[in-house]
Formats: sequence, structure tokens, C-alpha cells
Amino acid sequence: MKKPLPQVMAALSLALSLILITGLDAFAHQPFFEDPDTSETSPMRVKDPDISTALYSTLDKPGDVDFFTFSVTAGQTIEIGMTIPQIEGQEQFAPTIGVIANALDAGAVSALPAAALPLVSDLTGTTLIEPASATIFFEPFSRTAYWQRQRRQITFPAESEVHVVVWHAQQEVGRYTLVVGQREVLGGDFDFARKLKKYWTPVILTSDAPSAPPQEANPDPAQKTKSEQKDQSVTDPPKPGCNWLMRLLAGLFGAGEQCQ
Repeated sequence: MKKPLPQVMAALSLALSLILITGLDAFAHQPFFEDPDTSETSPMRVKDPDISTALYSTLDKPGDVDFFTFSVTAGQTIEIGMTIPQIEGQEQFAPTIGVIANALDAGAVSALPAAALPLVSDLTGTTLIEPASATIFFEPFSRTAYWQRQRRQITFPAESEVHVVVWHAQQEVGRYTLVVGQREVLGGDFDFARKLKKYWTPVILTSDAPSAPPQEANPDPAQKTKSEQKDQSVTDPPKPGCNWLMRLLAGLFGAGEQCQ
């Protein structure tokens, strides 16, 4: 039985009002997904680097390098950081971020991967944002957890087209979220819930890619040492149930399965 239109409109109005009033963490970033894979000639563009934007991306093969770009004015300060989704096998996954722009330090250019070197010129330099120790962040609306790693505010000394490069020094594969900007504005991919479900899986190497070294079988939980059990309790965040507001929003935005 279909609900009358006035009831549907009232529910939508209520949901939007609650979003604006409560300022849920789920809407702190505008989410977008890397699709197709980026390259130095076809980077993923951030329209406004002041707006908090989450770029859900993947290093999907050994040696993969991802590219992003945005424009800045002289003296503009932009925050750039990275979080790692808590997907099995990614506990130690920690890519490096390189920022290429006019008038930055030319001494750090040598640390860039070879694929990024064509973006370097006599006018540009590089700021490296290297991996940092992880802290845990739990996002209540999508009921997903992340390891927050490096984060840096960069003040650009000159007007520039900025290129952000992401790679893993040991050529490991995995999923990550590049975060650009701080100002919270509603928006992003309207198909976020469906795409997130597909994204939230381990990266599987294709048959033509080098195989990863074999992993040890998972030990019997009863045989774990007290130290191992303690470490596991630190990395596994609490997963509170959805309250009535989260269930309402999940249903409206097509993420009902997240609140089961």
C-alpha cells in the first residue's frame, strides 16, 4: 500500500530539517568515488578545495598511483588528509600523499613516484604528507569505521593548479579515502549508499597482477594470547545500534540495510 503524497513529503521535510539541526557526522564530507581509475592525464577533479570532500579511492594493483587536482589562489590554505576504511587486511595499509604546486619546496620532488614526474616543472615543488600513526573514527550513519592517518594544512604561496598524488611505497594494494577541505556543505554522490557497499570489500588482485605472499591461517580465537586479544579490542570500534533518526535517514537514503 502506497503512502499518501502528503505523508511522504512530510517525512522528507522532517528528515531534511533534522539533518540541518543535528549536523550529523555522516554529512561532514561530500563523498565521491574514483571511477574510472585516475592517471596523470585524467585526474579526479575537486571543484572547490575549501569544501570538505571525501574521495573514496583504491590502489588496485602493485605500483598503482592515483591523481587528483584542484585550483588555489596565492595564500590559500587547504587541509588534506587520509583515512583508511577498516576492511580486513588493511590494518597496516598506509599510502603516501604528494602535493605538487607552484612555489613549493623543490627538494622533495625526488621522493615522487615516476608516474608523477611529468607533472613537475621548473615552477613547481612538492610537499610530502607521509603516513602517521592511526586513530579510530566511527561514522554512525553508515555504521563504518576508519583509521585516521595523516592530515596537513598547506598554505600555497602562489596561484596554482595543484596535483595531489597518492601511492604506496611498498606497492601494496588497498582502499583509502582522500579528504580535501574543511568547510561542511551538503552534497556529494546521491548513489553513495549503493557504491559504498561495493567499495567496502578487500581488493582482489587480477590474474595478470603479481600475487601477494601467502598469509598465515587465522588462529583459533581461543588460542590467542592476552596481548593479541587486547590489540584486537583496540582496533575494533564499538558499533552502536541505530536510533530512530538514523533508521529514518537510512530508509530515505537507500541505506536501510545498514541499520538492521
